[in-house]
Amino acid sequence: MAYYTTKQLENYGFKSIGKNVKISDKASIYNCDQIEIDDYSRIDDFCVISGNLKIGRNVHITPHCIVAGGFPGIIIENFSTLAYNCKIFSQSDDYSGETMTNSTIPKKYKKETLKKVIIKKHSIIGTGSIVMPGVTIAVGTAIGANSLVLRSTSPWEIYAGSPAKKIKNRKKNLLLLEKQFINNN
Repeated sequence: MAYYTTKQLENYGFKSIGKNVKISDKASIYNCDQIEIDDYSRIDDFCVISGNLKIGRNVHITPHCIVAGGFPGIIIENFSTLAYNCKIFSQSDDYSGETMTNSTIPKKYKKETLKKVIIKKHSIIGTGSIVMPGVTIAVGTAIGANSLVLRSTSPWEIYAGSPAKKIKNRKKNLLLLEKQFINNN
C-alpha cells in the first residue's frame, strides 16, 4: 500500500493533520478543509472520506470504508477501528416514498435525516457494518460483522445483527494496555 507523503498531505488543505498520519494514495478524500485527523491515524485503500469529520489519534479506517460526514459531521475518537467495508452516514434520504430521494434532487422535494454520528474511544465496527445518522457508539463498544446500527449503544458492550442488538459485555483489559502504550510512546 502506498501512502501520501507528509508534504503531500500538508498540501491537501486539511483543517488539521497530525503527525505520522498515513492516507493511501488510492483513498478518495473530499472536503479536506472540513476534516481534522490526529496523530498516527491511518486511512487505507479505496476508502471514500468526505464532509465534516474529526478523526482522533490512532484511528484505523481499513480498506473500502465509506465515512460520509456531510453537514452534521462524524467524530471518531482515539483508538477506534472501522474494519473492512464499513459505512458510516450522518445523513440519509427518507425511503418512505413521501418525498423524492438522491443528491440530484433539490432539498425542497426531499426529507433528509441529518444527525451527527459519534464513535467513542476504543470502539471497533466490524467488517461490512453500517452505522446510520444520529447514532453514538459508546466508549469501548464492539459491533459484530455485517451489523446495521440504528440506535446508540451502551459502553463496553458487544452488539451484532440487523438491526444490531446487545449480545454480551466487552472486557476492559485494553485500558491497561492503553496506559502502557501511552507511557512507552
